[in-house]
Amino acid sequence: MKAIKLALAGALLAVSAIASAEEAVLKVSAIPDEAPTELQRKFAPLGAYLEKELGIKVQFVPVTDYAAVVTALTSDKIDMAWLGGFTFVQASQRGKVVPLVQREEDSKFTSKYIANAEAGINSLKDLKGKSFAFGSASSTSGHLMPRYFLQKQGIKPEGFFKNVAYSGAHDATVAWVASGKVEGGVLNASVWDKLVEAGKVDPAKVKLIGTTPSYYDYNWTVRGNLDAKLQQKITKAFLKLDPKNPEQQAILELQRASKFIPTKAANYKGIEAAAKEAGLLK
Repeated sequence: MKAIKLALAGALLAVSAIASAEEAVLKVSAIPDEAPTELQRKFAPLGAYLEKELGIKVQFVPVTDYAAVVTALTSDKIDMAWLGGFTFVQASQRGKVVPLVQREEDSKFTSKYIANAEAGINSLKDLKGKSFAFGSASSTSGHLMPRYFLQKQGIKPEGFFKNVAYSGAHDATVAWVASGKVEGGVLNASVWDKLVEAGKVDPAKVKLIGTTPSYYDYNWTVRGNLDAKLQQKITKAFLKLDPKNPEQQAILELQRASKFIPTKAANYKGIEAAAKEAGLLK
C-alpha cells in the first residue's frame, strides 16, 4: 500500500512538473517607439524563434508608453523588454535589471534631424524660432541624445525653437513634419532609414538636415531575478541568429540588425551622464 502511495505521489509530482513547464511563459514587451501594430509585426517571428529555442511560450505584452515598460519590468510584471538606452538607465535606477544583448548597430547609433521641405530650412540654425518635435520624452534617440547634442552646440530647445512638442513616437514625428504641424523634428536613424526605404517619406514634404554624433542605444534587458540559466539561454538564442540562415535573416531584417552582440550596463554610463546634464535625471 505504501509503495502504491509513493508511486502515486511520484506520478502526481511528474504531472505537476509537466504542467508547470507547459504553463511557463516568458512575458516580453518593448518601448512603444513605433505604432503598436508595427511592434507586433516585428516581434512575431522573433517570438516564435525564442519559443523554439527556449522551449517555453513567449508572450508579447504591449504597453501604452515608455514609462509603462520600465514599471512593468522593475515590478516583475514582465520578464524581458526591448529598451532604449535612456529607459534602460531609468529601469536600472529603479531596480535590478540585466542587459543581455544589443544589435551591433546599437554601439554606434545616431538620430536624424528633419524639416518640412516647404519651410525653407536647410540646417539646424534655420530652425531658430520655428516649431520642433521630439518623440517620446523618455526616448533616447528621439529626445535625450538629440537634446544633449543640441545643448553641446549652445542650442537650448525651449529658448531656440518657437515651441517644443512631443509626438510620442518616431514615425509620428515624421508625420507631424510632413503635415506641417511642426517645421522640424528629430527621430531614431533606424526608423528614418526604414521609412525612406519603404517609400513612406515624401521628399517633397520632408527632408534630412542633420545627424547626431553616435552613442549606445537599444538593448534587450531582463528583470534581475529571472532565472540565471534562462538568462543564459536567451542570450545564446540571440547570439545564434545567423544572417546566412534565410529564416533567421528575416528575423534580423525585421529587427534591423546585422547581428546581436553581448552588452553590459557600463555601456550606458554615457547615456546616464547625458541625462543628468540635460536635467532629465537626478
